[in-house]
Amino acid sequence: MTHNHSNSSNKIGWAFLLNFSFTIIEFIGGWLTNSTAIMADAVHDLGDSISIGSAWCLNKLGEREADENFTYGYKRLSLLGAFINGAVLILGSIWVLSEAIPRVLDPVVPNTEGMILLAILGVAVNGFAVYKLQGGNTLNERVLNWHLLEDVLGWVAVLIIAIVMQFVDWPILDPLLSIGFTLFILFNVIRNLLATLKLFLQGVPEKNLYNRVTDEILKIDKIKSIHELRIWSLDGEHNVITLHITSTLKRIEEYKLLKLEVYDSLAKFDFSYSTIEIEFTDDFCKNMEG
Repeated sequence: MTHNHSNSSNKIGWAFLLNFSFTIIEFIGGWLTNSTAIMADAVHDLGDSISIGSAWCLNKLGEREADENFTYGYKRLSLLGAFINGAVLILGSIWVLSEAIPRVLDPVVPNTEGMILLAILGVAVNGFAVYKLQGGNTLNERVLNWHLLEDVLGWVAVLIIAIVMQFVDWPILDPLLSIGFTLFILFNVIRNLLATLKLFLQGVPEKNLYNRVTDEILKIDKIKSIHELRIWSLDGEHNVITLHITSTLKRIEEYKLLKLEVYDSLAKFDFSYSTIEIEFTDDFCKNMEG
């Protein structure tokens, strides 16, 4: 578990260093090519770098062990990072749209040769950063991946536009493609942000997980019913379950065997933390009082 969190932090660290370094190159390149589109992307990438840096710090803090103040540890800090990144990306996308839409009416023709060289470099650098974040399981990593994927698509759009404008005087393609890929990314980021908000509110992390867990446990003999079933997630990767089981057991000696059988049935769901309370049919559940 510690190895997974360390690997996640390393991936985010790589993304931050690559993104911040290339942001500086973008500002210089935008000034040299007189491209407002590249300058706009540089400002957007600066916001990305800030949010990725904060996510890196929060993810590192999330590796701290549980203590008397945070008994589940600090893993939920990565959710905070995902929420911040999603919010920043939405604001950045709105800003890009506010810049691109007016350019549809008044397009600007930049230095296309310089744009092509910078776009190739942009695709390579940001594409490598996306590769470094591939396979991430946390929402933090997935939202960051959308940050970087947006940059890759943006530079692909710049490359296509620059090549076309080498032969045809169609500068309007620049704002149109910028609007297109920004709307696409905005849709996916909002979807991830809603998933993050659901986990903040301790919603069940996967669709139908509640019913699948219930069905699996009720297959076990000597289990009469289930109640007080709670399922939530710490960070989108480490899930938690607590439940009460009413059993038809008559002898206390069978209690341990039944509990082990329940844990075995839950193994397929890969919960990080499981708490099971087994009650006899004549027991009183305090949580059900009233």
